[in-house]
Parts: sequence; structure tokens; C-alpha cells
Amino acid sequence: MINNNIFMEQLNKYYTVWQECNNVYEEWAKAHGLSMNSLLIFFSIQEDKQNCTQKAISQKWLIPKQTVNMILKDFEKRGLIELITMQKDKRNKLIQFTTEGKEYADSIISELRKVELFVIEKIGIERMKQLNDTNALFVELFKRAGGKNA
Repeated sequence: MINNNIFMEQLNKYYTVWQECNNVYEEWAKAHGLSMNSLLIFFSIQEDKQNCTQKAISQKWLIPKQTVNMILKDFEKRGLIELITMQKDKRNKLIQFTTEGKEYADSIISELRKVELFVIEKIGIERMKQLNDTNALFVELFKRAGGKNA
């Protein structure tokens, strides 16, 4: 049987790497004049053009609705997005980029993608697949063991 100290050492290393990964993205966003939440909201608007709502963003990224609302109001004031009342559900508004907003978000996201793709190329596709598969397995097993949303 493996010594519990070895498990704890690896778990602590996982925590450190997880936090460092989050910090790298936070710092990247900050260097580009954004918060991490603003960057995530850009991703949502770009990815889900037909159904992007405040609620969907909040649920996808686990960002409080008030925070999403505050960021969206700022984006709207800066002319980056427009809010369109949805025909099927008048209580929700579809979030779409303005032309200026799309250009700005595309430039930010494409720059980030270049960095990420460079990293993946250096890591190698097999190691990247292993990383993703291992993280997915960790999440699945965590849920089964009694983690939230189990």
C-alpha cells in the first residue's frame, strides 16, 4: 500500500499547479486590461452567439450573476456589446458583440489562443490529451466520491 504522505505530497502539488494555472491566466488578462471574468465573458459571447445570456454565462463559469451584470453593463457602456430582448423569453436578453466589440474580443482571444497553441505544441498533443483525460477522470472520480453535483 502506498504511504499516505506520497498521496498528500501529490495532492499538494496538484493544488499548487492548479493555482499557478489560474494565476497565469489572471495575469495574462490583467496585462491586456481585463479581469479574468471579463475574459471568460468574451469567450462565452464569442462561442454561443445564438443563446448567450447573463444566466448562461453565470452558470457556465460559476461567476455570480451580479458580477456578470456589472461587467456586461461596462461592456455595453463602452459600445462592445448590445443586449437584445429574446423573442421566446422576454425576461432574458441575448448578448451580442457590436462590430467594435467583436473586433476587440477577437483580437484579445486570438492573441491568447496563439499563446495556448504554442504551449500545446511544445507539450505535444499526446501529453495534452493525457492532461485532459486525467483531469476529466479526476473530476468524475471526485463526483463519485461525494463531491458536489455527485
